[in-house]
Amino acid sequence: MNQDKIHKIILAVTIILIPIIIMVSGMIKDQMNIPSFYTQDYEEAIVRLVLEERLEDDPVVEDLVVGRQVLALEVLTGKHKGFIQDVINTIDQGHQVVCHEGQRIIVGITENDEGPDLWVYAHKRSPVLYILIALFLGVMIYFGGKQGFYSIVALLFTATMFIFVMVPMIFNGFHPIVITIICAIISAVVSFILIGGYNEKSFVAILGTMMGIIAAGLIAFVFGKMANITAVNMDKGTQLVYVALEYGVKVKGLLFASILIASMGAVMDVSMSIASSIQEIYQLNPKLTVKQLYKSGMSIGRDIMGTMSNTLILAFMGGSLGLMLIIWGYNMEFVQLINMPFLSVELIQGLAGSIGIVLTVPFTALIASLIYKKGRS
Repeated sequence: MNQDKIHKIILAVTIILIPIIIMVSGMIKDQMNIPSFYTQDYEEAIVRLVLEERLEDDPVVEDLVVGRQVLALEVLTGKHKGFIQDVINTIDQGHQVVCHEGQRIIVGITENDEGPDLWVYAHKRSPVLYILIALFLGVMIYFGGKQGFYSIVALLFTATMFIFVMVPMIFNGFHPIVITIICAIISAVVSFILIGGYNEKSFVAILGTMMGIIAAGLIAFVFGKMANITAVNMDKGTQLVYVALEYGVKVKGLLFASILIASMGAVMDVSMSIASSIQEIYQLNPKLTVKQLYKSGMSIGRDIMGTMSNTLILAFMGGSLGLMLIIWGYNMEFVQLINMPFLSVELIQGLAGSIGIVLTVPFTALIASLIYKKGRS
């Protein structure tokens, strides 16, 4: 069976598997004894009338308003469809949902002895997000052609593995490290074969990726333990502990799992770049030795290391922008700052991921040099 035929079979199987995994995951969730954390429903509603409005500019934040509105709301979905109620909508810095007549919003519905009680929850943002997703898919297919389509399928499969396989398995008591590594390996294998084809190059990239993300995870695990960092110190870690108690989630290992996921994309990129570059070099000059191919791969890799490490560090910094502003605003002392648990988590994640990227270069260069040379010797 030729490589092209194998690639098409894997593509077809992947497309079929995605909805099956999602469906099975939903069935598993339905059978679980899930505690009820929310005592209200969330449905779509429309603002029929603005009965009263008293708004003024926020004295601190530009372009924000504060005050209150009295709204006549009609529920459009769910079991309370058609229900109309006058609702007081208090607007402050933390709740900026200013409504106007005819606007569709999301409301919370609490059941009590007198019947349903509505409150304004959020703007209806889903249409905007759907348009953005459609734009992303359109751009990928228009400019990427077949390769863009393969990339979309690979992305959907990776998201399916982590959201509908890894997360439910963790909540079913599986160890986070084990299940994350398994999902990462399966995702990497499928993604590389779909994007790069069923060939030596993809095999090299898969091995390089595995080495890189495991190195990043191990470094994070070791230094996290030395710094007395646990999953509780992660963002939303305290809330996670309460959820974990209800489900029996093994919290230990979640930090390691988060590193694997966060660094996987960048490591995959570096690994495929090195694998492709060395393959091109070897095809142009098959007389090159393993040592010469390795040196060429390292030379190319040094140019990639800096930019990809920057990408990962900047991604972590972008996610922590609010924290950085708070630190600056409070004028914290360095001793207080450097020993903050949350900052330690961010630094360990960013630096461990970057080290994983750096180590991916020699790993992939060595694997590629050996495999390409051996395959043609």
